Amino acid sequence: MPDARELQAYDGEMEDPIGDGAFERAKGVTHRYPDRVLLKPTHACQVYCRFCFRRETVGEPEAALDRDELAAALDYIRVHSEIWEVILSGGDPLVLSDRRLSALMKALGEIGHVAVIRIHTRAPLVTPERISDGLVDALKQAGKTVNIVIHINHPRELTAAVRGGLARLADGGIPLFAQTVLLKGINDDAETLAALFKALLANRVKPYYLHHLDKAKGVAHFAVPIARGQALMRALQGAISGLCMPTYVLDIPGGAGKAPIGPSYLEQTGEAEYEVTDYRGGEHSYSDWR
Repeated sequence: MPDARELQAYDGEMEDPIGDGAFERAKGVTHRYPDRVLLKPTHACQVYCRFCFRRETVGEPEAALDRDELAAALDYIRVHSEIWEVILSGGDPLVLSDRRLSALMKALGEIGHVAVIRIHTRAPLVTPERISDGLVDALKQAGKTVNIVIHINHPRELTAAVRGGLARLADGGIPLFAQTVLLKGINDDAETLAALFKALLANRVKPYYLHHLDKAKGVAHFAVPIARGQALMRALQGAISGLCMPTYVLDIPGGAGKAPIGPSYLEQTGEAEYEVTDYRGGEHSYSDWR
């Protein structure tokens, strides 16, 4: 729900904190990394997260791609042979009908150098009825590897209906990953994060990223300091399965990309000498291979 604190302004806040505009190469296409692009066919979404880094554009009708704009976006991907992965984002690409998704997946599947299609979505969490057999069939029309990354922030989101939708995707052969934003008062304690990450893995979803909050306008009341995030990651290390552990990342403002910012367990003390800290806090000397 909206909060009056969103009206407070702070230094460093940005309308486009991750550089979508700076790296836009065609409408709806952001080419920030060498071998992958973001394709945003729509900026509509099933839910408008109050901390969203695209909060200045999500929901704008003119931000959706029309037929000609989508054709131009696909042409950009076709002529750039370095593009190995296409990431469908938005908004939420799963607001599109099965018919439109099927056509888009077929078009991407016909581009020879595109090997992987990734979809970022909140749909399984907020409209689990959207995850139908028809949707699974539409996503498989590309004939390429399709990965889905869900956005989830708290274990209470994993209702029975949500778990059922995730199972349909997994049973359909679609690998599932999850990204989470570290949010003050929501999930900034080790117990909540551990419960979330363990529940995800138990439902065949690999925790992928724990995001440090992007500096979008009006989100400061959700901010957790990096040092606190690192301490939480340290508390989880060894306490839960390594398969449950995401990478704690900062999306560098302006579009320079993501950087891992988790705690370090290794300190160099000589040419090939190190002190390494175990998950209990014990320190050990280690001599590297020479």
